[in-house]
Amino acid sequence: MPAPSSSPIDPAVGHLADLADLAKDAGDDPPGLLAVLAKVADPRCRRGVRYRLAVILALGVCAVLAGARSFIAIAEWAADADAETLARLGVTGAVPSESTFRRTLQRLDADAFDDLAGRWAARRTTPGQKERRVIAVDGKTLRGSGHDGGDGHHLLAALDHAHGVVLGQVEVGAKTNEIPLFTTLLDRLDIQNAVITADALHAQRSHATYLTGRGAHYLLIVKRNQPNLYAQLAALPWRDVPVAYDKRERGHGRIERRTLKVTAVARGLPFPHAAQTIQIMRRRTVKGRWSGETCYAATYGNAGVADHPAFVSCIVQPFL
Repeated sequence: MPAPSSSPIDPAVGHLADLADLAKDAGDDPPGLLAVLAKVADPRCRRGVRYRLAVILALGVCAVLAGARSFIAIAEWAADADAETLARLGVTGAVPSESTFRRTLQRLDADAFDDLAGRWAARRTTPGQKERRVIAVDGKTLRGSGHDGGDGHHLLAALDHAHGVVLGQVEVGAKTNEIPLFTTLLDRLDIQNAVITADALHAQRSHATYLTGRGAHYLLIVKRNQPNLYAQLAALPWRDVPVAYDKRERGHGRIERRTLKVTAVARGLPFPHAAQTIQIMRRRTVKGRWSGETCYAATYGNAGVADHPAFVSCIVQPFL
């Protein structure tokens, strides 16, 4: 069923329908959603095709945004959508059936679709002249993707911090891990002058060299998986470094405090191009019990990457 009018999903679907509007000139940059989806290679034979691929994909995107998690649910959402929404998504006549959605989407080249959608998202979120794109590289296992006790699908994604959109993603196979796919993912993106953040798994010297070689800045969390680097950062005279950022938050039955200190890196740090390092201390209490964690981050970049602690705290918070 379509989301009720009181649901926050309604405006989101309406916004997506706005993006799908083809009334814009073909030369507009970026184009509408349907114009982008029309570029996806159609895996079907031409004989017997009743629905344009862009229409099937647009309906699928809106249905998933509205909460659909199966081909049946996608078909039900399409069947229950109002006439105005269907018209704006390019539907004329009857909507596709469940079997049409299933056969078409199962045969689609997922990597090519991801690449096209990522480029479109990047174009729609291009930073202004005085702004800098900040991209988080992080891996997640898709909820509900594991069947019959098997492993779920694990993706390594590049997420735009400011807009919350995925700019690119690659699947991590069961016999490998995220580390070798770091460069594979970012090879697809324009990261010139961007800030790349990643958790401790990606605090690899090869990653730092790759990022600086492509003209990007980095902020990489350092934990005990890099024991030598962690020990060297922990041994810095942090007591002499003033607190640059201190924030206390209360919510969900707990009190949490995050403290940041930023200092320049002396020569000899065994990490390529590191210019500054950050100490991140988190202390929290839940039902009267205190717990804490201290980790570090290595950065490369000019002012604006590690010299603004409030900005940094927003970046490192997801990794704590």
